This record gives sequence, structure tokens and C-alpha cells, in this order.
Amino acid sequence: MKNKIPACNWHLVCSVILLAHTAHGCPEKCLCHTASKTADCKNRGFTEIPARLPPEIQILQLQNNRIWRINQNAFTATPLLKILDLSNNSLSSVAPGAFQKLRYLQVLNLTRNLIHYIENKTFSFLPHLKELDLSSNSIIRLPETFGNSTGNITLLSVKHNKLQKMERILLESLPNLKVVLFKDNPWQCNCNIFGLKLWLESFLYRGGISDGIICSAPGIRKGKDLLKVPYELFGACPLRTAHIHLASSHQHGLEQRGSLKHGPHSEPGDSGHTSCELKPKPRPASLRHAIATVVITGVVCGIVCLMMLAAAVYGCAYAAITAKYHKEHLAPVRQHGTPKEKEPLERSSA
Repeated sequence: MKNKIPACNWHLVCSVILLAHTAHGCPEKCLCHTASKTADCKNRGFTEIPARLPPEIQILQLQNNRIWRINQNAFTATPLLKILDLSNNSLSSVAPGAFQKLRYLQVLNLTRNLIHYIENKTFSFLPHLKELDLSSNSIIRLPETFGNSTGNITLLSVKHNKLQKMERILLESLPNLKVVLFKDNPWQCNCNIFGLKLWLESFLYRGGISDGIICSAPGIRKGKDLLKVPYELFGACPLRTAHIHLASSHQHGLEQRGSLKHGPHSEPGDSGHTSCELKPKPRPASLRHAIATVVITGVVCGIVCLMMLAAAVYGCAYAAITAKYHKEHLAPVRQHGTPKEKEPLERSSA
């Protein structure tokens, strides 16, 4: 009986354990795994980001809930998050700066929500973000930039949305992009998408991976791959659209040409340009085709030049031989005359 612990001591021990669990534990409906630093909160019926999450977690699974908003300070207590899964929820918009406390975030999954648009700088201050998945939403437009310090994104998915166009400047702000997915959007293959066509050609030429862009309109281009739409069909595009895209296309060498034609102070929003038309010179369908065309043209020109040289040599040789023949055989005859000419002369002398 000497080793028996009083009941009050047991209550004290339990209280201490419970207090410690409350201070560093999980929300009531979640499961936390210390070894993997994961908080499993999926399929729990949450309508907003749960509170009292362990500050040391690096993976937060919140998919398959009913979360409809993200407060600006929702992730203040979890600054070490690297993977955040918010797929299959009820988010209709994302407030700018909602993720700004997650400076170590690498993967953000927002698929299968109800998001209609993304504001400028929504993903600001995420310097380590590498994968951004916005697929299977109802996004009708994307901003010109995702935010400051988002240049390390290597994968971007916007497939299965309602996008009709996409700003080229947004893609150019992601220099480390390796994979971009565009599938199943109602892309309008008109002047507004010309810049995207140029960017995609350059991206694929540099070794990037994409599932391509299939046109939904206008009718004559419906179902066609944007990359296979000839440049000539964009010849009637307003100057404002074509000039901006062509001037920023360094790899096609058109920046200097655009600045000389339209001046160094041309602004994207200059309404005076809309009444003019730019008729760009027809170009190959892709950079690979351009290189092949140059090579084939060079080979053909070389063959033609060789044939012309051979013909010239043959002509000169033939002319020399003919001249020599006339000199050797016809000259004596002219000097002494033919036998028929000589006979009348002899009779007259007799």
C-alpha cells in the first residue's frame, strides 16, 4: 500500500497532460502527427480555417470541407507550413494577403472550389511557392501579377475554368515556370490572345511543358490548336494589341522595330492606337519551323548557285572551243577562197 498514489495526484497529472495537449495540440476534429508534422483536418465539416493548430506543423490537409472564406490572419499561428491543401471546399474568392504569413509555403492546392477571380497580389510574399493549382474553379479572369516574390513558381494549373484570355505579362513574371496547364477553358482566339500565343511558342521552345490551348471561338477557329493558327489571321488586330505583344517579344527581335515605328513612349492604354491597324509580316508557325525553313532555303540556294556556276563554266568552255574551231578551219578558206571561186579567175587569166 506504500506505493499507491493518492487519487488527487492522478487528477493533477491528468490536468497537466490535458493542459499541455491544449497548448500544443490539434483542434478537436483534427488529427495531428508529430513525426510527419501533419495536421489532418479533411472531411470534418469545417466552414473556416480551424483555430489552435500546432505552430510546428508543415502540412495542413483541409480538403473536402465547406470552408467559404479565409480570414487575413487565419494562418498566423502556423508560419512553418510548406503544403496547404484547400481543395474541394466552397471558396468563392481569396482576399489579397490571405497567405502572406506563410513565407515557407511551397505547395498551394485550391482546386475544386467556387473561385471566380483572382485579385492582384493575392499570393504576395510567398518566396518559396513552387506549385500553384487553381484548376476546376470558375475563374473568369486572372490578374497581371500574382504578387511580390512569386517568381519561383515552377508549376501553374488553370485548367477546367472559364478563362477566355490570359495576360502575357503574368506568365512573364514567372521566369522559373516549367509546367503550365491550360486545358478545358473557353479560349477566345482573337487579338486578345495573340500575346499568349507568342509566349507559349517561346516557352515550348525553351523546353517547357504544356497541354496546349484549344480555341473555342470564333467559329472558324473552334477546336483548333492556338499554335497552329497562322499569324496572318492576326494581321487585322488593333495596333494597341499587336504592338504591345510584338514589342515585348525579345526573342523574336521585334522590340526595336516597334519602338522605331511607334515611338519610345507608347503606352498600353493609349486609346489613340485602337483605330490603326498593324499588318505584321507573315511568320512561320513556330520557331522550330523558322529554323527548318532557314536551313532548307540555304540548301536550295546553295544547289542553285552550284548549278549556275556549272552552267557558266560550260558556256565559257563551249565558247572557247567554238572560237578556236573557227580560227583554225575557216581562216585559211577566207584567205585563198573556195575551189569554185578560183576557177573563174583562172579562165579569165587564160
